[in-house]
Amino acid sequence: MPCAIARDQTRLHYEECGKGTPLIFVHEFSGDSRSWEAQLRFFSRRYRCIAFNARGYPPSDVPQARTKYSWRIAVDDIADVLRHLRIRKAHVVGCSMGAYSALQFGMRYPAMALSVTTLGAGAGSDPATRKVFLRNTENHALLFETAGTVAALKQRGLSAARIPQMIKDPRGFAEFRRIHASHSGIGLARVLRGVQAKRPPVYDLERELRAYRPPLLVMCGDEDDGSIGPALFIKRSCRNARLWICPASGHTLNTEEPGLFNRNLLDFLTLVDSNRWKPRDPRSVSKSA
Repeated sequence: MPCAIARDQTRLHYEECGKGTPLIFVHEFSGDSRSWEAQLRFFSRRYRCIAFNARGYPPSDVPQARTKYSWRIAVDDIADVLRHLRIRKAHVVGCSMGAYSALQFGMRYPAMALSVTTLGAGAGSDPATRKVFLRNTENHALLFETAGTVAALKQRGLSAARIPQMIKDPRGFAEFRRIHASHSGIGLARVLRGVQAKRPPVYDLERELRAYRPPLLVMCGDEDDGSIGPALFIKRSCRNARLWICPASGHTLNTEEPGLFNRNLLDFLTLVDSNRWKPRDPRSVSKSA
């Protein structure tokens, strides 16, 4: 299996297909590179597509040391995969946990980002529910660590933002559950504690967002309650951001509504690639009630 070697020697499994401008996909906590299959099939007709498994997700390495996991390391891993493939610049697309990494990639590695697309970014950012989020994150980490992934998923229950996909696409939802159940319990626990619990809330990034350089597409389902507020905040803070909210949809539009997701992402990438993308005109900002 092809593996990129991160700067700390962690091996990161990746899939690659297609030719053209590079386009890299960064997966969510419950998924892995397989979660992007509908995108790899569609975009590889036009782009050089890469999807990789984050550290902690076999067949990528599952380091035992907790110091091997952080949101900064997750961002650096994107850069390391691209450098391994000798790619200087790429479009970066991330979902949920991967969306936060993609957003930060645009801040820390702007010269390497042709554009950034975030899907369902910002869970745990609301100050009113931050303590509950952190408490649940630690409880889930302990459960994955002690019970294993399959048993933990049965006890953990189903997130509200997954219900829309379960209703409209039972087959796709079953595939999502199979992928999640195949993960390493130790790896998931390390990611929860090192990456999810330690990352700064999106609402703390206003200064960075106002200075954001890459073209930015923010995507969100209208029934993904934990991500709508952060999506609106990013749009209002970043002049370079465009916002697309998908109706009657939850957390992972790339698997829940792959056709709509692919077409809207393609429209954005086409604008960027053809030099037709423009930041928001300041005259369109209304100061009236």
